[in-house]
Amino acid sequence: MDAHAGTAGRWSERAIELIRHVQQTQAGAIATAARWSCEAIAAGGLVHMYGSGHSRIAVEEMFPRYGSFPGFHPIVELSTTFHTQVVGANGQRQAMYIERTSGLAEVILSNFAFGEQDVMVVFSVSGTSAVAVEMAQGARRRGLRTIAVTSGAAAPADPDADHLAHFADLVIDIGTPPGDALVSVPGLDEPVGPGSTAATVAVVNELKVQTAELLVERGIRPPVLTAASVIGAERSAELFDAAYDQHAQRLARAIGGAGAARRSAAAENRSGEVGLDPGAAAAVDEPGWYPAAPSNLDRNR
Repeated sequence: MDAHAGTAGRWSERAIELIRHVQQTQAGAIATAARWSCEAIAAGGLVHMYGSGHSRIAVEEMFPRYGSFPGFHPIVELSTTFHTQVVGANGQRQAMYIERTSGLAEVILSNFAFGEQDVMVVFSVSGTSAVAVEMAQGARRRGLRTIAVTSGAAAPADPDADHLAHFADLVIDIGTPPGDALVSVPGLDEPVGPGSTAATVAVVNELKVQTAELLVERGIRPPVLTAASVIGAERSAELFDAAYDQHAQRLARAIGGAGAARRSAAAENRSGEVGLDPGAAAAVDEPGWYPAAPSNLDRNR
């Protein structure tokens, strides 16, 4: 008999159970997230997605991937997601320290201007890292509908402790256990085989597919990154160019308006602090924004 038969297939079984649990308990929340995402993308805006640590994987799964389309804006910081060197320069100790550093989220957010229809999705399994929590807080201060993808079971026992879910308009609970690992191995005290990546990737792809369906119902056919083996080299290249160009167009507004957004926020702060006429504060350059969705390759096809 195989010496490893006792654990063979156990992680896969637990991961399937976990995904099924997400499907059965979080369908309503995912559907709402898809509706918000569709509204943002249809208005020419963006669904911003942030994750640090291994939550970066969920962000990259959304876009750009085969079978994905523009409108989703991946935000990751290499300083908190660069794990392959492990020790030494750019090591894991530094990454874990940085993602617990208060104030970094506001610096990240200051690089962008956000539209009224934009959405922010923050991934954090534990929901306790300072950067993830403050990304949600900062997004809500800016008026964005904010979605937390996290695990309720991993939340801190102290009800007064800050948790990502406390600062989100919508919570998608991936249901992973404290510590994330799913399988206990006989003779080993600690469980192995984390499940959060499987669960969050399932959430991301459900959200992606449902958003695509809602966009099509509105008459918007987004350019989907598709392999040449499926549709031929010419059509594949056409879709890739269209998707990248549309992403650049949307992101240009967010990045290009960042300075004006900062000046506007600073003027509002000064107005509140020294009692300036609100009209004077409004005279500061307003961030340009999206009056309508950009044209896309397949709208009328």
